[in-house]
Amino acid sequence: MLPKLEGYAAALLGALDDATLTRVVSELSSLERAVLAQPELRGMLSDTSLTGVVRGQVLAELLDTKVHPETRRVAVYAAVAAPAQEVASAIGELAQSALVLEETGALHPRSLGLLAARRRVAGYADALLEGVATEDFARIEEELFRWARTVEENLELRRVLLDRDAALASRRGVVQQLLADKVAPVTLRLAYYVIEGGRPRDVVGTLDFLVEYVAQARNWRVARVYTARALDDASQADLVRSLVALTGTNVELQIAEEADLLGGVVVEVGDVRLDASTRGRLAALHDSVSAGHFYESALTRND
Repeated sequence: MLPKLEGYAAALLGALDDATLTRVVSELSSLERAVLAQPELRGMLSDTSLTGVVRGQVLAELLDTKVHPETRRVAVYAAVAAPAQEVASAIGELAQSALVLEETGALHPRSLGLLAARRRVAGYADALLEGVATEDFARIEEELFRWARTVEENLELRRVLLDRDAALASRRGVVQQLLADKVAPVTLRLAYYVIEGGRPRDVVGTLDFLVEYVAQARNWRVARVYTARALDDASQADLVRSLVALTGTNVELQIAEEADLLGGVVVEVGDVRLDASTRGRLAALHDSVSAGHFYESALTRND
């Protein structure tokens, strides 16, 4: 299973009650069979011309109201995170993992290399952050950073947490003792999973990786919109729908009016900048003409 999907499944499936888990196991197994039996569905999921976000949106629409919301969540994540050619097998692996969890009560993380283990922790974080309000991201970042520095600066604590031979329960107990009731519940769960799903000797490195990862996730949640004039509610709703289709995540707008744009909007979300302003179009036209890319008008042509 892909490391990010493994982490996401651990967070989502591990939080389900017995009855819900049984239903999710059944629905994932049925979805796997449907993908194998229906060439059109399998073709859509394996279409390399579609982005992961688009595959996920199509699958989300197909599953809407037909399966439990948690089945839909984890299946859509598989469609987004896995390469097109691996989506079908990823859904099968999800079904198998859910069945193992139902039968044994636990998911045991595989031994992975450093970067793959960090990706697994990132997938776990993705599942938790979906339910976090954007304004709470900064707190989680700060708490993870402070915990990383605490571990880094305390030799005895670092020795305990980095001991590969120590029982997982005892290492989790140390985290519980030091962080419970002092940090947000999401921060505590992430601190636990760094111990469980990360590399034993990379606790500080994985925590620092998570700090940056949460910051990047927050950047994709907030779209900075610069507009020549105020946007009405309908325009804002249309913009949000377009950005959700582009990013695959819920997006909040931060709107600022800038009259010198002349018209239209400029949108910055994550590392993407979309310039649909009149000023931007004029600048592009100016650059085109300056570079000599223009055509003689039929009105000025002297035949």
